[in-house]
Amino acid sequence: MSNYPLAYKLSWLPRLLRPSLAGDRSGFAAPASMLLDPQPTRKVRLAFVGDISAVANRDAPEFDPAITTLLSSADLVIGNGESPIVERARAVMGTRFGTHHAMGEHFLADALAAAGIARDRLVLSLANNHVLDQGIAGFEETLAALNRLGIRTIGTIGGGPVQRHAAGSLTIGFAAFTLWRNTDAAPFEERISMRAAEWPSDAVSGIDLICAVPHWDWEFRHFPRPATRALARRLADRGVRLIAGHHAHVLQPVERIGDSVIAYGLGDFLGTALARQPWPARIGSIFVVDVSADPATRGRIAAYRLHFFARLATNGHERLVPVDALGGALKRRVAARLLAIFPMSGK
Repeated sequence: MSNYPLAYKLSWLPRLLRPSLAGDRSGFAAPASMLLDPQPTRKVRLAFVGDISAVANRDAPEFDPAITTLLSSADLVIGNGESPIVERARAVMGTRFGTHHAMGEHFLADALAAAGIARDRLVLSLANNHVLDQGIAGFEETLAALNRLGIRTIGTIGGGPVQRHAAGSLTIGFAAFTLWRNTDAAPFEERISMRAAEWPSDAVSGIDLICAVPHWDWEFRHFPRPATRALARRLADRGVRLIAGHHAHVLQPVERIGDSVIAYGLGDFLGTALARQPWPARIGSIFVVDVSADPATRGRIAAYRLHFFARLATNGHERLVPVDALGGALKRRVAARLLAIFPMSGK
């Protein structure tokens, strides 16, 4: 079955109910935004969003105009497809209780339209623990649905360890993988990448920027485990200059390792755990990265910024608003949590 260690399983429910700020905070000197010098004259914009699921939404979510404007400005949007896309759930009871994920094709299409994300500019990682929640047939149905929608994918064995996608004038190589699975090893590993920092040299030839999209770490913890940070260093040593992580379902900090930028956890983009989650798990981020397209600095990261938002429950669906638009006690709690995670940002 799953490959989660016992200590993780025992801690899952307490951390779900109360996301943790415990852990090693040392070394996270990178702020939530940075403009690097010198700035190029030509740039390509990547926007990374967190986990995407329909668990907390019966209908398509609403998006503040500031969020749709931000997402529509990107040359490429990259997210984690946390739910199989199926017409009918095969794991009926698990889907009803939320342990198994499922998402309708029309829901995804409507959500993307509401978010201002053009389908031909979207890349979804399928390297996550929930991708076989509706069985092998559900996985095949997911691939067919994404093909109909014109959405590109990464993280499958069939696509290879590093999958190339154009972003403006640049070629980005995406190494997407998951450390976790919810099912037996054989059917999962035949379809989904679970290998980290493993690819032949010719897999990255002609690529302007190597970007890792890992499904890693433990859920509902704001600070990554030492093993996760060690893996980030291995990826940086292999030439990965950008890492955008998933799976924690809460925000995690940014770290600079040489020329590499690591955003350990972006939180959820559309809620994936419960329809009503504790407020720290309702803070998400959009990780916007500008990459140089100038000949002399082609593929170098020119700037990055985490744009924070909150997911508010509204009549059976979510409404995403920038944290600056919050008010009252919730705004104060969110500001304090962000300052604890990103002390260099002064936010």
